[in-house]
Amino acid sequence: MKKSISLLAILALLGCKEDLVKKPDLLIEKSKMMEIMYDLALLEAIKYQNPAVLDSNQIRPKQFIYKKYKIDSLQLAQNNRYYAADYKSYKVMFESVVKRIESEKKRANAIIKLEEKKKKIKIAQLKKKRQLAKKSKDSIAVVKTKKGSI
Repeated sequence: MKKSISLLAILALLGCKEDLVKKPDLLIEKSKMMEIMYDLALLEAIKYQNPAVLDSNQIRPKQFIYKKYKIDSLQLAQNNRYYAADYKSYKVMFESVVKRIESEKKRANAIIKLEEKKKKIKIAQLKKKRQLAKKSKDSIAVVKTKKGSI
């Protein structure tokens, strides 16, 4: 009796191992799914931070993703549900996307700082040129007044 109960318990545990979500017929590779997640995150951020950019370029985020990756909404939904069913793996994917966003943010900030530095240098050079031009005009005026007074 004890053997049959323990056998049933083992079979029940093995039966629970079954996937919660069926694998989609058109499975998107994990790396491609992470690319999609990254692009969606960026487009959603743009949508909320500066919606005029998307409107002026006539970009609808979801349709852009479908066209870029040659998928449809059903395929994306099924694959997202499939990957999300494995919480640990999905978390790793999500963390990878977040790290990529952070590194791109740092890179963009570095470029912005570099551009600002270049701009400040150009402004300083222009000011210097104006000062030199002003001094040159002043010295010509002084020479003319000296010649006129002689």
